Amino acid sequence: MDTPSPTPLIDPVTAALRNPQLDDLGVTLDDDGGTLRVWSARATSMELVLFDPEDPDWATDAVALERGPGDVWQGSSPALKAGTRYAVRADGPSGAGDMFNFQTLLVEPYARGLISRGVGEWRCVAVDGAFDWEGVTKPAVPLDRTVIYEAHVKGISKRHPDVPPALHGTYAGLAHPAMIEHFRSLGVTSIELLPVHAFASEPRLLNLGLTNYWGYNSVGYFAPHDAYATEASRREGPDAVLREFKTMVKDLHAAGLEVILDVVYNHTAEADIGGPRTSLRGLDNRGYYRQHDDGSYIDVTGCGNSVNTATDAAARLVLDSLRYWANDVQIDGFRFDLAVTLGRDGNHEFTPDHALLRAIVDDPALVGVKKIAEPWDVGMGGWQTGNFGQGWQEWNDRYRDRVRNFWLSDIDYIRRASTAPVGVGGFATRLAGSSNTFSGERGPLASVNFVTAHDGFTLRDLVSYDVKHNLGNGEQNRDGADTNRSFNHGAEGRTDDPGILATRRKAMRNLLGTLLLSAGVPMLTAGDEFARTQRGNNNAYCHDSSLTWLSWDHEPWQRDQFAHVQRLIRLRQENPALRPTRFASEEREVPGASRMHWYDEHGNTMSGERWTDPSHRTLQYVAASTREHEAPNRILLIVHGYERDVEVTLPRLDDAERFVSLWSSADETPDTNATVHAPGETIAIPGTSMRLFRVV
Repeated sequence: MDTPSPTPLIDPVTAALRNPQLDDLGVTLDDDGGTLRVWSARATSMELVLFDPEDPDWATDAVALERGPGDVWQGSSPALKAGTRYAVRADGPSGAGDMFNFQTLLVEPYARGLISRGVGEWRCVAVDGAFDWEGVTKPAVPLDRTVIYEAHVKGISKRHPDVPPALHGTYAGLAHPAMIEHFRSLGVTSIELLPVHAFASEPRLLNLGLTNYWGYNSVGYFAPHDAYATEASRREGPDAVLREFKTMVKDLHAAGLEVILDVVYNHTAEADIGGPRTSLRGLDNRGYYRQHDDGSYIDVTGCGNSVNTATDAAARLVLDSLRYWANDVQIDGFRFDLAVTLGRDGNHEFTPDHALLRAIVDDPALVGVKKIAEPWDVGMGGWQTGNFGQGWQEWNDRYRDRVRNFWLSDIDYIRRASTAPVGVGGFATRLAGSSNTFSGERGPLASVNFVTAHDGFTLRDLVSYDVKHNLGNGEQNRDGADTNRSFNHGAEGRTDDPGILATRRKAMRNLLGTLLLSAGVPMLTAGDEFARTQRGNNNAYCHDSSLTWLSWDHEPWQRDQFAHVQRLIRLRQENPALRPTRFASEEREVPGASRMHWYDEHGNTMSGERWTDPSHRTLQYVAASTREHEAPNRILLIVHGYERDVEVTLPRLDDAERFVSLWSSADETPDTNATVHAPGETIAIPGTSMRLFRVV
C-alpha cells in the first residue's frame, strides 16, 4: 500500500501571497459603478466615504463595508466611478497597538490616484487607467549590457534650456526629445528614478522651510506623485497624471531606454507613533507595522516605522504594487530601498528565503523585471550585502568603499605617510566582479557597482571635500555620513589652483573608468558625467533648489568629462571581456565568463606577496571573454595607484600580436588616435592613472 506524501508546509506569508481572498483589493470599476475591497483584521466597522466632484471636503455619501472572507471589507456604489474622490474610515478596538479613529479619513492602500488636501490629509481618486501603448514594448536590456543612470524626475530637466518651461521638472520633461538625446548620446540604457510613488514632506522639514526632495516618504504605493506632472495634467486630475506617466514610459521605451523605479516599501510617511494617521495606521496598525507587545514600534528603517512584511496583508500589498507597476505601467525594474526590512521574518530577523523575497523573484507577473536590493537597513543584522538570493541584484557598498579608498583616501594616506595602507589585491577583486561577495551561482551581474549615488557626495564633491558641509539642512551638520572616503587633494572645496584642479579631474576619470570597466552592472549618478556639485552637501534630501537641480551650462572641461564617459560606455559595450555574465573556473571553460590573468609592472605574473604589498600598486589585468553570444574578445587594463610615474612592460601573452590603445584617464580629452604597442614593450604610465587596450 502506497503511503501518501506529506503535504508540504507553507508559511503564512507564502499562503497569503497565493490567497485568492486577497485578490482585487482596491477599487474595481464596472458599468454599474465601482466596488471597493480593503483588508483589515482588527477593524470592527468600515465605511467608504464619497466626495463632491467640485468640493473634495464635502462628503456626499457614506457606504458601509461588509467584512468578508480573509478579513476583506467590501462595498459598492453606483457613484464610485472614474474621477470620483473618496476615502475610507475604520473603527476598532483601542488596546495596545491599535490606532483606530472613526473620524479620520484614510487613504485606501490600493488607490491609483491621490490628491493632497493639506499636510497629512489626502483624497483617493478612482482612475480608469486606459492607455494606448501603440505597440511599444519593454526594451528588455540584458543585464551585462545594462548601464544604470540614477536620476531625479524633477532635478534632471528642471533647468534644461531645450525643454519647454511648461515641462521643466515633470514626467513629460524627463521624456522630452532633448532629454532622450542626452541619455542616448551618453550611452546609458536604464533610467533609475528616485521615488515616484505619492509621497509627503515631514512636518519637521516644513517647519524649517524645507521639503522632502528625494521622496523616500511614501503615502501610497500605487499612485504616481502628482507634483511631478505638468500643470495641465494636475488640473485635469489623477487620470491625466497617470497618462502623462505612462506616456513618459512609452516614449523612453520607444527610444530603447528602460525605466527602473526606486521603491520605498520598508516604511511609510506615517512616521513614528506620534506621526500622521494617514492610511495603514488607521486601518490596522497591528497588521501593517512591526511593533512590540505594548504597541511601541520596532524601527529598523530609521524613519519611525517599519512595514511588517511578515504579515499577510503587508506582504501582499508590496507584491500587488509591484505587479501593477510592472504590468499596467510597464516598468522594467525596481530598486528596493532598505530591502533587508522586507526580508525580516516574524522575529524581525533577516532571511534571504523570506516568502516575499522569493515571491518577487518567482512571480510570473514579474518575470524579466530587474530586482535590485539596497542590501541593508539600520536594525540588528541589517548589513546583508551579498546575502540575497538567486534572481536579486544588490547595490555593492563594498565595491564603492574599496574603489574610493584606492583612488582617494589611500592617496591622501600616501601623501602623509609616503606609503599606501594596503596593496592592490582588494581593489582587483572588486574590479573583477566581487567574487568574494557574490556566489558563483549568482555571478558578477549580481553586483550593481557604484561610486556615488543620490545620497552622499557627488563625484565632483568626492574629490573636492574632506568633510561634509550640511549646515543648510537645519541639523547643525549632524546629518549625513561622516565617513566618505573622499579627498580634497589639497584644498577644501572651491579653489583656483590649476594643479589641484587637474588632479581632481584625473581622479574623477579614474573613478569613472573603474566604474565603467569593472565586471558587474554599473550605476552612474545623474550629473556625474559633467561633474556637478552640491557644494559639499552629502545629504541634500531636503533641498528642492538649484543646489540639486542639474545645471546644463558646462565649461569645456566638463564637456571633456562627458566625452570620457561616452567613450567608456561605448568601450564597455564593444568589449564583452569587460562584462562577463559568470565567474570563470580554473577547472573548466565557462561560457559567458572572462578568464582573468594578472601581471605586475614588469609584465610578470603577480606573486602572492605583490597582492598585499602596499609598495606595489601597479597592476596589469588581462580579461579574455569566453564565447557564448558574442565573438571572443580580450582586453588589457593597466592600473597605477601611486602619484609618481612608472615604466610598465606589457606582458607577453599567448597569441597576442599587439595592444591597441583605447582609452587613458591621463588624457584631459579622450584620445581618438589608437596607438599600437608590442608585447614586451615598455611604456610610461603617468601617476594615478588607468589605460585600456584591446589585445589583438
